[in-house]
Amino acid sequence: MRVSSPKKRAISAGLLAIVGIWALGLTGYYAAKHARVTPEKLQAFVSRTDLRRLSGAERAAALRQAAEMLNRLSLEDRREMRMGRAVGEWFNAMTEAEKGEFIEATLPTGFKQMITAFEELPEDKRRRAVDQALKRLREQMPPPGPGGTDATNLAPLSPELEAKVRTIGLKAFYSQSSAQTKAELAPLLEELQRNMESGRLLRGR
Repeated sequence: MRVSSPKKRAISAGLLAIVGIWALGLTGYYAAKHARVTPEKLQAFVSRTDLRRLSGAERAAALRQAAEMLNRLSLEDRREMRMGRAVGEWFNAMTEAEKGEFIEATLPTGFKQMITAFEELPEDKRRRAVDQALKRLREQMPPPGPGGTDATNLAPLSPELEAKVRTIGLKAFYSQSSAQTKAELAPLLEELQRNMESGRLLRGR
């Protein structure tokens, strides 16, 4: 039995629609894959964007894009980029106001609530939590040398700041700190938050 012309057209239209849906799906997949942020892409962006040559809207847009890219990385990649030389040079080129805004924009969601909850823990548990977090950060730091990390202003904390965190308290010290000090505290805050969210610090409370 021969298929009528209208029926052929309907079948052809249906096939074309299916092919079109598949094509759109594949296009979306490859576009998303291409748009995925990686440490290499962020490194390339900050390396080719000289903040000292930018001002006004262009400078604000570059800072916003860098913050958005940093936030889309995994915790480990974000920490590595924070300690990297290129991002460190970018940070040093910011004004104090820009540094503060950048830190606030790139810290994990809910970190202020984390600090409040952390300060409510018993003293021995807070001390142990800081010890464990700093130990993990030291283990993850890349070795110095060619192509290594300039961690002068970043994690782990300098002995002076570590002492202040322990004696003054994390919440009080963070609220009083400069943007540069908050940058040094950022990896510690992220590590503590991860431990809090996993429940490791709350067990046995």
